[in-house]
Amino acid sequence: MIDSDNRKNEVKKTMESKRKILQKLFFSTLYLSAFTFGGGYVIVTLMKKKFVDEYHWIEENEMLDLVAIAQSSPGPIAVNGAIVVGYKLAGMVGVLVSIIGTIIPPFLIISVISVCYQAFRDNFFVSQMLEGMQAGVGAVIASVTYEMGAGVVKEKDKLSLVILVGAFAAACFFSVNVIYIVLICGAIGAVRTILERRRNAK
Repeated sequence: MIDSDNRKNEVKKTMESKRKILQKLFFSTLYLSAFTFGGGYVIVTLMKKKFVDEYHWIEENEMLDLVAIAQSSPGPIAVNGAIVVGYKLAGMVGVLVSIIGTIIPPFLIISVISVCYQAFRDNFFVSQMLEGMQAGVGAVIASVTYEMGAGVVKEKDKLSLVILVGAFAAACFFSVNVIYIVLICGAIGAVRTILERRRNAK
């Protein structure tokens, strides 16, 4: 009887813990999605601050992996990133919760804008507000680029530094498609991992 009661209590605690995680995951993705203006890369900074710095759900290195997976997969980077975090925390249920939390704000906002499109298009204050938001978005993207780039530099890995500089040059100076850059960097990382495993196996 005692063992049975203990098991029931453990199951109950596990269920409550999972429920709290799902609840926090839903409101976190809802909040992040509601305040992400200017494209998917803006959410990367917000996700890092929320999931890495505040909740400690994922490590900073995992955040870099998350961005790479989200970018290289089809679909919006915000939804893809939420899917990866949701699956890590609570499996398929976490995926569904994070997707719902992520798509609700843009769905509602775009629906309202679609209905009132004419009024928004010709409104001077709205156009000025959007221009101001673009400047803010640029600053946010610059911030996340600096933070994640600094993390790579701190590791003092020569190959990672070469990949970082090469990817930056390819994107900024040679206008190479981001998909090609991600695929090439992924291939280099895969080859590197295979070679390291072979060395460790010897």
